Amino acid sequence: MLNKTIKRLFLLILILAFFNTAYAERVKDLASIAGVRSNQLIGYGLVVGLDGTGDQTSQTPFTVQSLKSMLAQFGITLPPNVTPQLKNVAAVSIQAELPPFAKPGQSIDITVSSIGNAKSLRGGSLLMSPLKGADGNIYAIAQGNLVVSGFGAAQDGSRVTVNIPSTGRIPNGASIERSVTSSFSQGNSIFLNLNSSDFTTSKRLSDAINKLMGDGTARSLDGSTVSVIAPRDVSQRVSFVSVLENIEVNPGEAAAKVIINSRTGTVVIGSHVRVAASAVSHGNLTVRITPNAAVSQPNPLADGETVVVPQTNIELEQANSRMFKFSPGVSLDEIVRAVNEVGAAPGDLVAILEALKEAGSLKAELIVI
Repeated sequence: MLNKTIKRLFLLILILAFFNTAYAERVKDLASIAGVRSNQLIGYGLVVGLDGTGDQTSQTPFTVQSLKSMLAQFGITLPPNVTPQLKNVAAVSIQAELPPFAKPGQSIDITVSSIGNAKSLRGGSLLMSPLKGADGNIYAIAQGNLVVSGFGAAQDGSRVTVNIPSTGRIPNGASIERSVTSSFSQGNSIFLNLNSSDFTTSKRLSDAINKLMGDGTARSLDGSTVSVIAPRDVSQRVSFVSVLENIEVNPGEAAAKVIINSRTGTVVIGSHVRVAASAVSHGNLTVRITPNAAVSQPNPLADGETVVVPQTNIELEQANSRMFKFSPGVSLDEIVRAVNEVGAAPGDLVAILEALKEAGSLKAELIVI
């Protein structure tokens, strides 16, 4: 009897493990820790060593001004009435992302983009440039040789361009000089912010944490934030978060939505979309207008001129479309099947969904992007 009970319990554990594996998601995939975030950096610099594809100084005077300022730092002063013709220099903007907990001495990747009218940055080298944060402080120093994936070629007025040659990257091109203070080790609690606001997921997340670490450890503040009591010691807090972010939670199901991309005609329908009882008929009306040119030739003895008389042919074509009916509570599979049976194109499907929404039959949020 005892063996049978153990076998049943073991089978139940296997079933629960199967469902948890199939549907559960880790906390690290569902939420982020408040205060643990990256910071954007931006800078300005000069790229040199270009093969005649740099800025045109007549149209980008700031490039010449930047070069003069740099040369002045090395004791080189150009006469006021001298404007160097720079073909191998380009003014660029520099962007980088400072990851959380980054320390001085570490390296980060940077993206370099032309500000002026440089044709290509291929083969160029970025001179030492500071990268600043939103507070105006310098957090990194950038310098290095660019990697440009695009290229362009021009000959006799013809031009071919592949990708974007005016933008490049420098792997590990910036060295961090200053770290950003984080609030991770401050206070008695940490806050988990859900990637997608959902009250059901917030409730399940707090319940899963309390089940593993004890009642009262976590509480849901709203649909996006869960407060968790954490140790104040930094090393213990790191171990605590390591366990916390690997807890598996079954997230709440998303609301019924229909997403329409008006530019590409892409339509995405969620699995919870339902349609009330309705009948739909959709047809296409095509009008073709074809201009033709006819010649009016007068009689040989008539005093007239040969002229061109325009004539226009107008054809009207209407497709034979069938009407289909939706039963109450019809599911996504039935919607797709019904639309495919009448041969509706993506553009036709958009019109049908918009009409169903206006009629109050589409039980979902219709979002047009």
